[in-house]
Amino acid sequence: MEFLNSWWMIALALVVVFFVLSQSLFFLLKAIKRAKTLGIESNEVKRTIVSTMIFSIAPSIAILLGLLTLSKVLGVIIPWVRLSVLGAVTYELPATINVVEGVFSQSIGARITDPSIFVTVVWVMTLGVLPPMIIIPLFLKRIQGRVKKLRHKDQRWGDMFMNAMFLGMISAFLGYVVAPRTDDVTGETYISILAILTLITSALLMVLFGVLITKFKKEWLKNYAVSISMLTAMALAILYAALGVR
Repeated sequence: MEFLNSWWMIALALVVVFFVLSQSLFFLLKAIKRAKTLGIESNEVKRTIVSTMIFSIAPSIAILLGLLTLSKVLGVIIPWVRLSVLGAVTYELPATINVVEGVFSQSIGARITDPSIFVTVVWVMTLGVLPPMIIIPLFLKRIQGRVKKLRHKDQRWGDMFMNAMFLGMISAFLGYVVAPRTDDVTGETYISILAILTLITSALLMVLFGVLITKFKKEWLKNYAVSISMLTAMALAILYAALGVR
């Protein structure tokens, strides 16, 4: 497993990260040029760029925490590359946990020393993310067309359909939160009250921000509600843990 920190792994990671940054810069310049063509004022463009950068801070912190967690298992380079391209901690971390703990019955807190486990984790991560790359270019237009037809026929059912899809996606992660866990030391199986309490805290914060936005017209919160609720819930999770909640 010494290859994880070899120079050629670092070189490959730098190539991938440079490509991602170059792509971001390319589309940023294209967007600025398009904004000028549409006659949008430069101050408005700058304000949009700044607000977008600020909005990305909270998700970046969550991604950083995910990188630190994955680095204990896979080293730094592989999680760095994966999260630089995808940035989806909600996918990468559960995929790793399911393989390490579910298939090989090892602790997620220990570094992988068996190459077969490492290869399996990377393949699961890679293959698991391929379906959207196939579905979106081939079927997205058709799916969107059917959704538009449904909403055109009945706006209420169309909205319900979209809300149901969103709730279905959220429900997929709820199972991970409420699923029983096993203590690595004692072997005891328990339900994580800490995870559930953190989830409820985050949800209540979003409800609060929703009320402030709709009832009290705090429109500026629209760009920051998710970031603030995420950071606050993470901070309170640390407090809950310090109080002995697990």
